[in-house]
Parts: sequence; C-alpha cells; structure tokens
Amino acid sequence: MKIRKELFILASASLLVLLASCKGKEKAAPKGKNASPAEPEETVYAVNTFKAKAENLDAYLEFGGDVSSVSSIDVLPDTAGKLTRTLVSIGDYVHKDDIIAYIDASRPGMNFAANPVKAPVSGTISYFPFAIGTQVAPSMSIAKVSDTKDLQIKVNIPERFISRIQQGQSAAITFDSYPSEVFSAKVFEVSPILDSVSRTMEIKLKINPIDERVRVGMYARVRLVTESMNDVIVLPSNAIVTRDGKNYLFVISDKKSESGKSTVDMVNVKVGITVDNVVEISEGISAGAEVVVKGQGLLNQGDVVNVLSVVNADK
Repeated sequence: MKIRKELFILASASLLVLLASCKGKEKAAPKGKNASPAEPEETVYAVNTFKAKAENLDAYLEFGGDVSSVSSIDVLPDTAGKLTRTLVSIGDYVHKDDIIAYIDASRPGMNFAANPVKAPVSGTISYFPFAIGTQVAPSMSIAKVSDTKDLQIKVNIPERFISRIQQGQSAAITFDSYPSEVFSAKVFEVSPILDSVSRTMEIKLKINPIDERVRVGMYARVRLVTESMNDVIVLPSNAIVTRDGKNYLFVISDKKSESGKSTVDMVNVKVGITVDNVVEISEGISAGAEVVVKGQGLLNQGDVVNVLSVVNADK
C-alpha cells in the first residue's frame, strides 16, 4: 500500500511539471495567426576604396653607373724617367701645349735636362695618379685631359636584361649629391658585345640638357624606362583578388541593399604590367570605377559594404 501511494504521488508531480512546461510554451508563442519569424540581420563589411583614373605607367630597370667624359685624351711622356715636378692637379683646366709636368731622364753617369710633358689638347685634368719620384715610360699614361662639358654615364647591363635595352631609351638619373633632383638622359650607345668575364653589356647615356652640377667621377643611379603605357587604368596591386586562378576586383555597384546601403560587384579583370606595387588594368573596368582596396578578402558578389574612406577621389 505504501509503495502504491508513493508511485501515485510521483506520477502526480510529473504531470504537474509537464502541464507547467506546456503553459510556458503557450505564453512564448507569437499571438495571432499572421505572426512571422524574425528576419536575420544584414551583414555589412567595412572597406576602403580607390577611385580608378587613367594615368601613365612606366616599367623600368634600375642600375648604377659612373659619370665620365665622352672625350678623354691620355697624356704620354716623350721619354722614360723619374717624375720630378707637377704643375697641375685634378680639376685644373689646361690649354693645348701647356706644360703639366717634368720628367728627369738622367741615369748614373748621364745627366739630362728635365723633359717637359705637354697637354695634347685643351681640357680639364681628370686623371693624374702619380706622385713625384715615380718612374714613368713613354707607353704609360700619366694623366688624362677631358672635355668636362660633354659627359656620359657608363652602365653595365647584366646579360638577362639586354633584350630590354635599345638605343634612344629614356632614363631618369639621380645623384646622392642632389637627392631631390631628377635629371633626364637618353641611351646613345649600346655595345655590340658582352664582357666574357662579367657577362655584362656596356651602354652609355647622355644627360640632356647639360647641367654644370654633374661632374666627372660622380656615381649615378639610373632608372631606365623599358616600357611606357599612356592613359591606362592603374590601381594598387593589392586590390586584386585571385580566385580559381582568375583575377577579380570588387567594385562599388549602383545597386543598393534593402536597407539602402552600398553593395559590390565582383568583376573579372585582365591585368597588364606591374610597377612599384601599381598594376595596369587592361580590361574589366573603366575610369571612375570605385574599387575596394582594403577589406575585399572576405567579399562576394552582392555583399553589403560600408565605405570608410575613398583614396584618389575627385576634389
């Protein structure tokens, strides 16, 4: 009897719990027959964009070179002997037949008057390495006389780049002495042969117009233009998104979301040359397109975006 009474009490308690649960569910249920479930919230991606414009883009190669004189004449003594006196220094201007040094050809038991060494042409002394007391010979160049108004820049091009070099190419030149200045130059001579040891080809450039600040012996940084593209669409290269082996850009669309926010179109594009993290877009978009350049990694066609800033926008 006692067991039955306990079972009855347990069953009654379970029934009360079940009824309370059902009553709670009824209270939570929406009122009315036309009530609909809550709609999911709209996902919005924060992005930065870039306004595409038609610009010029130059592909280039960078090398180092030395400034030298186009015309440089060696000074050769007439006799062998000891250099006893020098009358000029590097940088001095001399006229033709000016005496620049004296050579003593005396030997034990034989005394001779000092033999003068004359400048073969007018110009500036650009090379004079020997000190007094040096033994010289007629076959030895003791100095160079150069025309410092007619200068050139010699550059050695590695073999792998020679197919991109040709006479008449333009170049931008900079010097450490004038870091904020850019000088224009053109290739006027291309060597027909390569050095068999270094596997390099020598080219020569002339600065145009002539600038008196450029001097023989200066080190030049040469940016040689190998390809020029005019009026092409250029963008930061990080704007490109590659998916399934194809290149895409996300462009702000004319279509708006239901809430009135901006959306994006996923556009397949064809890219051209890339220079200094800037890429040419040869097909796919036109000038004026607003392209996502930051935050595009997670985007897909039609996604809703919030544009935080626009780079290169019209003012």
